[in-house]
Amino acid sequence: MAGTLLGAVWGSFIATWVIRAGRAQSVTGRSACDGCGRTLAIGDLVPLVSWAMQRGRCRTCQGRIDPLHPATEALAGIIGGLCLWHAPNGGGAALFLLGLLLLTLALFDARHFWLPHRLSATTALAGLLFGGIATASLGIDAALTDRLIGCASGFALLWLIGAGYKMLRGRDGLGGGDAPMLAALGAWLGWAALPMLLLFAALAGLAVAVTRSVNRDHGVTHDWRLMRLPLGTLLALATPPTLWLLAHQ
Repeated sequence: MAGTLLGAVWGSFIATWVIRAGRAQSVTGRSACDGCGRTLAIGDLVPLVSWAMQRGRCRTCQGRIDPLHPATEALAGIIGGLCLWHAPNGGGAALFLLGLLLLTLALFDARHFWLPHRLSATTALAGLLFGGIATASLGIDAALTDRLIGCASGFALLWLIGAGYKMLRGRDGLGGGDAPMLAALGAWLGWAALPMLLLFAALAGLAVAVTRSVNRDHGVTHDWRLMRLPLGTLLALATPPTLWLLAHQ
């Protein structure tokens, strides 16, 4: 229960950060309605509860509250609840931290096609510091050496793929933040996790592209090969099944 509540609180902050980043606003300012700008009171800021009580609208202007707020609060609450239920100790706390960092990166990429380098670097540093205890709580042996190699090889792999694609096609095929994010995941999970991460991310991306190519614009088919997909979001989605497989090898 405590993990769920703590996750929901952090989810509120994450959603605000992602939304304000798209408007070039500071995340440190007072919480305010996105529509009318009214400063929100404590009663307006209770995760999920305030949104439900207000039926998803501002009490002052009746403007619609961005659905990213309740969705992120719910997801972060689920992450916190599951991690601390699985391991109510340092290992669970480390997994919780990984989940929050990946959720933030995934939302930035999904909404803005942007993976902040500082956030990726913070995630990588946290992985080198706490990745061992997080993976150990799942029965995964990811020594510091394996995670250092994972960090370096994850960055090098995607950087080389991106550079090769640009050289052959004359245009960017990967965003500048994708390689740092895979490096960060390598710092948490170790080099052995990288092939599975990329495989699951590719399968998820293919499923999204094919579905969108058929369903978009009332059934008009689009070339899925030309679609822009957020690889960072796909890598975040690929992390849970990768952890599950590593834990059950």
